[in-house]
Amino acid sequence: MTERLEQLHQTLEAAREEVGKVILGQDDAVSSALIVILARQHALIEGVPGVAKTLLARTLAHVLGCEFARIQFTPDLMPADITGTNVFNFARNEFTLVRGPVFTSFLLADEINRAPAKTQSALLQAMQERTVTIDRETHPLPANFTVFATQNPIEYEGTYPLPEAQKDRFLLKMPMTAPERDQELALALRMLGENAPEACLERGAVRPMLPPGELERAREAVSDIAMRDEIAAYIVDVIRRTRTHESVMVGAGPRATQALVVSSRAHAALAGRDFVTPDDVKAMAIPVLEHRLILRPEFEIEGATPVETVQKILESVAVPV
Repeated sequence: MTERLEQLHQTLEAAREEVGKVILGQDDAVSSALIVILARQHALIEGVPGVAKTLLARTLAHVLGCEFARIQFTPDLMPADITGTNVFNFARNEFTLVRGPVFTSFLLADEINRAPAKTQSALLQAMQERTVTIDRETHPLPANFTVFATQNPIEYEGTYPLPEAQKDRFLLKMPMTAPERDQELALALRMLGENAPEACLERGAVRPMLPPGELERAREAVSDIAMRDEIAAYIVDVIRRTRTHESVMVGAGPRATQALVVSSRAHAALAGRDFVTPDDVKAMAIPVLEHRLILRPEFEIEGATPVETVQKILESVAVPV
C-alpha cells in the first residue's frame, strides 16, 4: 500500500470517529457518504424525518473542512433561488451577480422532490459539470462541490418525481432508517446532558480532520487503488445484465458503469485495501443501481423491487476468481 493510501485510510477512520460523536446508529450511511465524497459525486438520501439526514451532511462538511449550505425545496422555489441572479447596482450603474446557495462545497438539497421539474433542473448542470450558467455567463463552482439531496420515502402528496436524467447523476441512493434500540437509547441519554449531537457540533467538540483545500488531495489517493481487468469486466457484465433482465424495462446506462467503478475503488479505500475485490462491487451494486432501474409494470404488480432485481442479477453473473 502506498504512503498516501495509508494516510487516506487513517484520515477516513479518524473522520468516521469524529462523525460518530454526532451521528449515532448510521454507520452504513456515514460510510456511503464518505464513498460519495471520495468519488467526487453526489448522493440521494432517502429517509423519514428525524433520522439525521441534514445533520449528517452538516457534520461531514465540518469534519472535512468544507463549506455547507442548505436549500429547502418547496413548490414555489424558483431556479434563480438556487443559482443566483444578476441584480442592477444603481451606485455602479452595472449588473452585479448575487450568488445563490449552490455556490458552496457541500449542498444539502432538502426534500428535493417538493419542487417542480423546472426548479430541480437548476441542479443538472451544477451536478454534471460543476458550473452554473446565469444570463448566458458560466461560473465555476468549488472543486469539492457535492450535492446531498434528501427525500421522504413515504410521503408523496405534493411531490414531483425526480426525472430519470437527474436520478442518474446521483452516484448512490442512501437509505437512512431509525437506529437500533440500544443506539436510540444512547441518543436519548445524551439528550439529557451536554453531549446532545447538535450541541457537540455547535460548541466545537467535533474536530475538523482536513484543513481547507486538502480534500482534493485525499481524493487523488483513490487513483492508487488497483482494479484488475477481470473486475472491470465483471462490472460491465453486471451493468449489461440489467438491460436484458426480464423484469427490467429500462436498465442502467454507461454512467452507471462509471459509477460502479469509482464507488468500488472508494469502498476498497474505506476498507483499507489498495485493490478492488468482487465483494467491493457487490457491496456497491445495490446503492448504485437501485434508483437507476425501471421495472416492468407486470413485475411491480407482483411485488418485484429494484433491490431484489439487482440481487438476482448479481447471482446470475459469474464472479471472477
